[in-house]
Amino acid sequence: MAANHPLATDAPTLVLASGSPYRRALLERLGLPFLQEPASVDERISPGETPAEAVLRLARAKAASVLARHPGAIVIGSDQVAVRGDEILGKPGDAESATQQLTRSAGRQVEFLTGVCILGGPGEPEEHMDITRVVFRTLTPQEIRNYVHRDEPFDCAGSFRAEGLGIALFERIDSQDPTGLVGLPLIWLAQALRRLGLPTL
Repeated sequence: MAANHPLATDAPTLVLASGSPYRRALLERLGLPFLQEPASVDERISPGETPAEAVLRLARAKAASVLARHPGAIVIGSDQVAVRGDEILGKPGDAESATQQLTRSAGRQVEFLTGVCILGGPGEPEEHMDITRVVFRTLTPQEIRNYVHRDEPFDCAGSFRAEGLGIALFERIDSQDPTGLVGLPLIWLAQALRRLGLPTL
């Protein structure tokens, strides 16, 4: 929990509907007090659903799941999908799968779609989708093995940690918000929270 920003005593509770330590670290940058609670939702993409539709639906479902346990709170849900061509990339889970993902991504572009939904508080729900395009440089098999061994990106879609050594894998990143790639686009989120009366400065 972050708690270094003064809020009115009657301010609603802010809840991050995620167990991700990366999203927690990002939200802490805004200095607002918040709770963190994982959402219980099926994160599988439905047949015929586009990645863009999926990330917004899942962000909404995560926020709704946690809001049901915290009525009156303001809840932030977020989801991210990585897409390479027509292929959706999941979290690799182990070194072998991470190595295979990076081998196929070398020299290619991968899109990261990050959906965010805020439920609770006054007004209508707020939703946003951030798109970040990552272009991988040409990578040798040894570079890929070295990276996977050092950063162990097994819980990261696309098999890299952009906030870690993974930045060395890229030729360039095209983005309107660099925090979107990590999983929570703070530029939009800070604006949305201000509209809800939660000061970020």
